Amino acid sequence: MGESEKRIRAVVAVPLAEELCRLIEEREPRLEVVRDHTLVPPMRGPADWSGDPDFRRSPEQQAAYDAMVDSADVLFGIPDVDAAALARTVAANPRLRWVMTTAAGGGSTVQAAGLDRAALDRIVFTTSAGVHGGTLAEFAVFAVLAGAKGLPRLLADQGERRWPDRWEMRQLDEMTVLVVGLGGIGAECARRFDALGARVWGTSRSGRAVEGVERLIAPDELVEVAPHVDALVVTLPGTAQTRHLIGEDVLAAVRPGAVVTNVGRGSVIDEQALLRALDDGRIAFAGLDVFEQEPLPAASPLWAHPRVLVSPHTAALSAKEEERIARRFAENATRFLDGRELRAVVDTVEFY
Repeated sequence: MGESEKRIRAVVAVPLAEELCRLIEEREPRLEVVRDHTLVPPMRGPADWSGDPDFRRSPEQQAAYDAMVDSADVLFGIPDVDAAALARTVAANPRLRWVMTTAAGGGSTVQAAGLDRAALDRIVFTTSAGVHGGTLAEFAVFAVLAGAKGLPRLLADQGERRWPDRWEMRQLDEMTVLVVGLGGIGAECARRFDALGARVWGTSRSGRAVEGVERLIAPDELVEVAPHVDALVVTLPGTAQTRHLIGEDVLAAVRPGAVVTNVGRGSVIDEQALLRALDDGRIAFAGLDVFEQEPLPAASPLWAHPRVLVSPHTAALSAKEEERIARRFAENATRFLDGRELRAVVDTVEFY
């Protein structure tokens, strides 16, 4: 192989099974996939990119790990999933050109690294956004159905061994579902709700048509359309622009008895406003996989609220997640090497 054909050095900076390292090599042979499994913490479960918190490197191992990541043209994963470690290697390695974060919301870690504009212009950052779309969309459907079918009431009656008079459940094919954010996750949500017969609306800044979406809504029209929807499905990333987008004004405007689910980021919903809307019946049910503070504090009223389902940010987790992310990295590596646009590039102004 001539100097002009020298392979790109891709360093695996987080735990990744050897078979998946080999998968990347097979799918893009122009990569030299560099890894040392003794230098990264073992995973405790699927997609545990930070690995065992009790793992410690010796000084010699730390030096070897730093040298390895500092030799990269591209990185699979943010070193130790740590903003400070990312900042250190960016400063130490002028040849670094691309970093793929293993988290869909990896832009927040990039932002926390405090990189200067020169570094942000030099290095392309991508995320795994879209990889989790199917699993999160299934949770969204589950949560809306749980609200429509009165899951809290069913569980309460079952717990009391009470056989009540028959009561009417809501039907998904008679509901209007507003998907707040039509990115990769939102598009998967829209496709599933449409297939189940719901009328699907969705918020979009671009105005591009999305399969299954009957009506596109501008984000600043949320208060206007809220009285006309039966369920809010939140899929947005956490940015300064999306913080508390679903707040008092939107929740005050919703049709009484609406269902809310969040599979995006917890900061998009104002939890105090949500609690008030739950208490006065405007929101009949909330199925939440993400929260403003995680882990959800024990003192949070959401834990004990009778019409809230708490999921510990686990709806995206799948045994196949690591393979999907490895395949995404290989696909993007081909795009990178061919000079094409990469998928799921981080916006280094808003960091999503």
